[in-house]
Amino acid sequence: MNRILMMFAALLFNAIAGATLAQTVGLSPVTGALGMNVLAAVIGQAAPAGSLREGVYTEIWTGELVKSLRTGLEGSWLDGVPDQSSIANNDVIHLVEVGVDPDVLVNNTTYPIPLQALEDKDIAVKLDKFQTKVTPITDDELYAISYDKMARVKESHSNALNDAKFTKAAHALCAKNKTAKTPVLTTTGERDAETGRLRLTPNDLVEMKRALDKMKVPSENRRLVLCPDHVNDLLLVSQNFREQYNIDRNTGKVGKLYGFDIFEYANTPLYTTAGVKKELGSTAAKGEFQCSFAFYTPRVFKATGSTKMYYSEASTDPEYQRNKINFRHYFICMPKKADAGVVMASGYKEIP
Repeated sequence: MNRILMMFAALLFNAIAGATLAQTVGLSPVTGALGMNVLAAVIGQAAPAGSLREGVYTEIWTGELVKSLRTGLEGSWLDGVPDQSSIANNDVIHLVEVGVDPDVLVNNTTYPIPLQALEDKDIAVKLDKFQTKVTPITDDELYAISYDKMARVKESHSNALNDAKFTKAAHALCAKNKTAKTPVLTTTGERDAETGRLRLTPNDLVEMKRALDKMKVPSENRRLVLCPDHVNDLLLVSQNFREQYNIDRNTGKVGKLYGFDIFEYANTPLYTTAGVKKELGSTAAKGEFQCSFAFYTPRVFKATGSTKMYYSEASTDPEYQRNKINFRHYFICMPKKADAGVVMASGYKEIP
């Protein structure tokens, strides 16, 4: 009886999955349902016992996650950044193919990332590897074709991966410290009575614009990513900013001001009181705050690599009888050359 029920569940899952996939490509759901079961039958004859269901679930779940990750980039402050995913091979990208002068990595302290100098002076960069923590799912939940459960697990892992990707990207696009080609400015507004932080002013935004102008950065495609503190500062003092502040909660987009397409993002890097960027994942000490940053989109790039689902079956866990699932995803975002961005760190005056 258990075998019959499992077979029926597999057929039902294949039918639902096939119908869903068929609709996404404009085919009849009936055609998709029949086609998926035919495909499962053909593959099943050549596959070890139990592997068919495993392969179907892995493929469907991974496909749904990839779709969700792709959607997470749309409309965000990374949307419109040149995508070099097509030239990423085995989760490695060659900077010469991206159009990067390999010498740029001399000043790139965000990573360590694996580097390999080739004979033709190319540099191969391994995409960053993001892995989610393991989610336990009972055997009944996994094989009962619960799309609600699939959607919840997929959304949870997708959100976690996107959060990590955006945080790493923001860190990579901000300069380590101030140089002639990587200006790190500080805010000049009134001191916050509780923290000693100097508020961001509209004049500070003008200085960010001026810094890019001095580096001959084109006026189009300039993007400004504000941390929440700086957004709140502008809401207090700038009527123009208040009038257009109608943030899209899905993308963080605010509007346009001083030639910048403006976004709000919560996980920008921390800077010390000396204007030095702290390591990824650091906590703020006294007088240290998140920054805002601006960049010229054609001078940075992003690339998405492979995505893989891992899980162990409940049959290998007799104590809890639960499946365990997590995902591994490769992605990178970094400047092509560090000469078209500016950082605005918060100034600090100690409270007497």
